[in-house]
Amino acid sequence: MSIEIDILNGDAAWKIAEPLHQAVWGPQQVADKPWRDVKWANADLRVLIEAPEDGLVCHVGIYFRTITWNGQKVHVGGIGGVCTRADRRNRGYATMAIDAAVHTMRANEAVRFALLFCEPHNVAFYQARSWLPFEGEVYCEQPEGRIRFDYMAPYVFNIVRAPTLGTIDLCGLPW
Repeated sequence: MSIEIDILNGDAAWKIAEPLHQAVWGPQQVADKPWRDVKWANADLRVLIEAPEDGLVCHVGIYFRTITWNGQKVHVGGIGGVCTRADRRNRGYATMAIDAAVHTMRANEAVRFALLFCEPHNVAFYQARSWLPFEGEVYCEQPEGRIRFDYMAPYVFNIVRAPTLGTIDLCGLPW
């Protein structure tokens, strides 16, 4: 199997990623989700996996942000918008894309840990890849103001450290 992994500028690559993102996370697919009305941040970078015979099969957004953890400023990397074409799941694409995203975050020497949010059905997937549950509170911005973000479970990945308790403020939109 020959695949191509590209890591591209988030805004510039959106037109490539959007059809896949809409197929997996479009209005019909999220209509019953508690987070359906959340305003999300745009990715800084995008990991795109293409298979020659299938085109774009997987996407992972990468986010860089200075947040606060227990009142201290911390530069983190985030992962969001993970999606794989329905007919190409369980082939390792998401694992490859997440690994590429983590590798990219590690290359940014300021990043202390990675953060993502996941639904219950994805917990085992992320835990099997060394992501740890963050047991504290997470806050973010939304058009109506600052809110507690409890729509999905937060998970952290150890870059320099992996805090699992306390209070995180995303200091912006969630990813």
